[in-house]
Amino acid sequence: MSDVAVVTGGTRGIGASVVRRLLSDGATVVATYVQNQEAAEAFAAEVGSLGGSLHLVQGDVALEADVVAAFATAAAQGSITMVVNNAGLIFPISRLEDFDAARIERTVAVNVTGLLLCCREAVRHMSTDKGGSGGSIVNVSSRAASFGSPGEFVDYAATKGAVDTATIGLAVEVARQGIRVNAVRPGLIDTELHGDAGFPDRAFALADKIPMGRPGTADEVAASIVWLLSNESSYVTGSLMDIGGGR
Repeated sequence: MSDVAVVTGGTRGIGASVVRRLLSDGATVVATYVQNQEAAEAFAAEVGSLGGSLHLVQGDVALEADVVAAFATAAAQGSITMVVNNAGLIFPISRLEDFDAARIERTVAVNVTGLLLCCREAVRHMSTDKGGSGGSIVNVSSRAASFGSPGEFVDYAATKGAVDTATIGLAVEVARQGIRVNAVRPGLIDTELHGDAGFPDRAFALADKIPMGRPGTADEVAASIVWLLSNESSYVTGSLMDIGGGR
């Protein structure tokens, strides 16, 4: 059976770029999306000629049953050896004093609980102690974990700090089970995420704060993720890779 990659939030932004690269390399990929089936199917049609094999799974990473089902679908295609925890949530820019509990709870549910559930399922399927083939987990964090995003989305930044900590801890926990765990920490990247925050042009509006003078692209982040998934990074685990143009 072939090696299989699971990419959460895999039909747009950074996740979509990762999927494109993996398919171009001939991989079997299970990509999750939360609700926009029409957009997900349009993406699948767009990448259909790249090669590999793409399987779409609708589900919310904050729901345990959806996560378990997505990994079961992936396991039915072959041996899961690559997992990219890309699904993430951001709310419109606001100060913390104006947050309500529902916003905080949902942000934590998707960005932290969802990621931990996906890591758990990844370990259950990949661990050599459990009959798996080992593999690589890449978590998508953010430079916001270092900056804190004051006046914008402190809640989002806090969850990405949790992603960093989970990455380091899990990497040590499973290092002798054949699993590597790393994270990328994108800075200002030109993706749809800024539209979710209510500021579609944010990456370009803040470009003067970036030493390189421009925002990054989803494909630039995806290149690093795919390298961390590959055997070329075989001695890299517990690392947090900043991809922020020097910021």
